[in-house]
Amino acid sequence: MRAVEIRGAFGLDNLALAERPDPRPDSQAKPGEVLLRMRAASLNYRDLLTVLGHYNPKQRLPLIPCSDGVGEVVEVGEGVTRVKAGDRVCPIFSQGWIAGAPSRDKARSNLGGPLDGTLAEHMVVGQEGLVKVPAHLTDDEAASLPCAAVTAWNALTAAGIKAGDTVLVQGTGGVSLFALQFAKLLGARVIATSSRDEKLERVLGMGASDGINYKETPEWGARVKELTNGEGVDLVVEVGGAGTLEQSIRATRFGGAIALIGNLAGLDAQLKLSLVFMQRIRLLGIFVGHRESFEEMNRAIDLHKLRPVIDRSFPLEDTRAAFERMGAGGHFGKIIVTFE
Repeated sequence: MRAVEIRGAFGLDNLALAERPDPRPDSQAKPGEVLLRMRAASLNYRDLLTVLGHYNPKQRLPLIPCSDGVGEVVEVGEGVTRVKAGDRVCPIFSQGWIAGAPSRDKARSNLGGPLDGTLAEHMVVGQEGLVKVPAHLTDDEAASLPCAAVTAWNALTAAGIKAGDTVLVQGTGGVSLFALQFAKLLGARVIATSSRDEKLERVLGMGASDGINYKETPEWGARVKELTNGEGVDLVVEVGGAGTLEQSIRATRFGGAIALIGNLAGLDAQLKLSLVFMQRIRLLGIFVGHRESFEEMNRAIDLHKLRPVIDRSFPLEDTRAAFERMGAGGHFGKIIVTFE
C-alpha cells in the first residue's frame, strides 16, 4: 500500500510517499481488529506541527502523520461486532479513550503520533476505536470530523452553551467553523474574528451575527463588549493561544468561559490574573474528546444534516502542497487529502 511518511528527520522536505506492506487483522494476537480502506484524510494544525518537529521533537520516525480520516471496512477480525464490511467509519483520535476522563495512558494512543496515522491507503484499527459516520456526508466531509469537530463540540458542551448565549470564534479554521455551526445549532449567537474581510463576509453568510477584523481592531475585546451591550460573551473558543488570550479574557462576560484549544499565536502568556478571578472566568482546557462524545455529536450532525466546510482537496501524491496550504493560513475550513 501507499502511505506518506515523515522519514529520517522532521520538516516538509522529509515527507515521502512510501510503499508499505498491506496490513491485515491479527485475530490470534489481537481479536477485534478491523481493516479499513481509507477514502480521505484531513489536516489539523497539530499535524503540521508534528511534521515540522514542533509538536513532539522526540517522536520516533518514520511516522505516518495525520489523525483524521474516513475509511470503508473491508475485513473484520475475530470477535468484531460493532462494524461490518461496507460500513463507512472514522477512527477516533485517541484510540484508547472510549469514555470518561482523559489520562496519560489514553493520550499514548493518539493517531498521527505516537501511533501511525491516517495518511495510508489501508489501516488496521481496533473496533472500539471506530465510529460510524452520518450517511449524508461525503468522504471529504466525514474525514474532517475526528479532531476539529469533536473538539468544537466538547468546547461548547463543556461550557454549557444553550439557546440565547453568545459565542466568540477566532478565525476560519476547522475548529472555529465547526464551533460556529454547532453554536447556531444550539440557538446561540456567534461573533467571529478574522484578519480578512472576505472571510468575515463568509462567516456572516454562515450565520454569525457580527465579524471583527482583528488587524484593523487590535483591541477587539472592547469591540466584543460593545456588541454585547457591555456584557461580553458566554464562551470564547480560543485557538490563538498566548497572543490572543488577554483580548479573549476582556471579551468574556462575568462568569463566562474560555475554551483553550490552540496555540496559533504562541504558548507563553503573561496575564493579569485579576482579570480572570475577579470575573470568575473559567479556563477550560479542551483536548479533542472520547468516542462517546464523537457519537453524541454525530447524532446531532445527522439530525440537523449539518455539512462541514471543506476548503480544498489534494491527492495523496500532493500531500506536501496540502501542508503548505495549511502553513500559509489562507484556508477556509478543512484541508483534505484523498486516496483516489
